[in-house]
Amino acid sequence: MKLLLISDKESEYLWDYYKPGRLDGVDAILSCGDLSSKYLTFLVTMSGKPLFYVHGNHDKTYEQHPPEGCECIEDRLVNLRGLRILGLGGSILYSGGPHQYTEAQMARRVRRLRYRIWKAGGVDIVLTHSPMQGYGDAEDYAHQGFESLLDMVDKYHPQYLIHGHVHVNYGFQIPRVLHREETTIINAYERYILDLNNPPE
Repeated sequence: MKLLLISDKESEYLWDYYKPGRLDGVDAILSCGDLSSKYLTFLVTMSGKPLFYVHGNHDKTYEQHPPEGCECIEDRLVNLRGLRILGLGGSILYSGGPHQYTEAQMARRVRRLRYRIWKAGGVDIVLTHSPMQGYGDAEDYAHQGFESLLDMVDKYHPQYLIHGHVHVNYGFQIPRVLHREETTIINAYERYILDLNNPPE
């Protein structure tokens, strides 16, 4: 299964200069937030594949103009052809805007999902906007990761945690792919193809 991971910046290759066939081979699209709802609607329309998303801290218009044909999985666990995907969007609270959470608030969100994870027999992919603490986050407060996401990974051992929020062009020199034990952490900034049959090293 191939997943198109997207976050934070609309890809000119997939939107402004899109050509038919560029989404061929993609089985689903996972959005980590801070993208135009029109962009998500375009991708799901052109691909004909399911698109699951969580909110970024700048997604202020989704309530009025949600992406059409896409599925929000905030605080939910969905099953895609046997792949268990859990969504936890938002960033650390730094300016009082929407989709921002204190560490305590994020920890409560994680706790409320325990039964769903247990009922599903675990989780394969955790889809977030913010990274977890110490893995792909940055030193400035607005881009710090959540400790509760780190605790979640240590408890449930998902195959992947996929996030956005920290732009790879910020100059933080953070690798696109990181690992914590058996969990692979991927920064989905702009676009990234994840081939589950050929995992990144």
